[in-house]
Amino acid sequence: MLFTHNGIDLYYEKYGNKKKSILILPGWGDTKKTFFYIVNFLSDYFTVYIVDLPGFGNSPFPNKNLTIYDYADLINEFIKYLEIKKPILLGHSFGGRIIITLCGHYKLEANKIILIDSAGIKPKKSLYKRLKTYLYKFLKKLKIFFPKKKRKKYLNRLIRIFGSTDYKNLNENMRRTFINIVNEDLYYYLKNINIETLLLWGKEDKDTPLKDGMKMKKQIKNSALIQLNGNHFCYLQNIHLVNNILYEFLKDDL
Repeated sequence: MLFTHNGIDLYYEKYGNKKKSILILPGWGDTKKTFFYIVNFLSDYFTVYIVDLPGFGNSPFPNKNLTIYDYADLINEFIKYLEIKKPILLGHSFGGRIIITLCGHYKLEANKIILIDSAGIKPKKSLYKRLKTYLYKFLKKLKIFFPKKKRKKYLNRLIRIFGSTDYKNLNENMRRTFINIVNEDLYYYLKNINIETLLLWGKEDKDTPLKDGMKMKKQIKNSALIQLNGNHFCYLQNIHLVNNILYEFLKDDL
């Protein structure tokens, strides 16, 4: 099924038909497919909605740059469209960014929140990374010395040398959106969240390190942090354990 708002398409699927609803937001570059086991488990107890975020899966990327607020606004309108009252929100990585923005900035009313290896805290750059950024920006300015027909090739070469894996894998239309999102620090929204929150984190996560989860636990008043063996995709590495934890956290809502 497809929902459209402000020229942005959002593909979603619905499972189960229970009184209370859960909305699942995958991470950057992921789709509904990575949540098969969680959806299959939770749909016995809840109505589960899961989306493909714009640019991934069955949701095309619009012909414009987006910010985290565009994504949050899209999901907010999606919730209104489906007339979901106080949904349980579950987000992994980038999906967590959207939930933090929704609940900490827009003050969306939710029943409970589940953040898995959530993004949202902007990391401090090491001296090496700062120097690398300065060098990239300096070399980028040198494009004016190249003939116009060779500038694009020169810039693409710089991206291959300096860009992160996520950045290099994106098409040109999505790169500005990616920059907009990773440069937005959501730390100060965390203290505005007064909703019961469960944080699940892989101990070996290098994309959003465990220290981020500890910072979120400290800032979100009514929250608990559970550390799991695994990396950024701990929910796929601990399928049965994660489902059991979710059941315990949500059993009062059954």
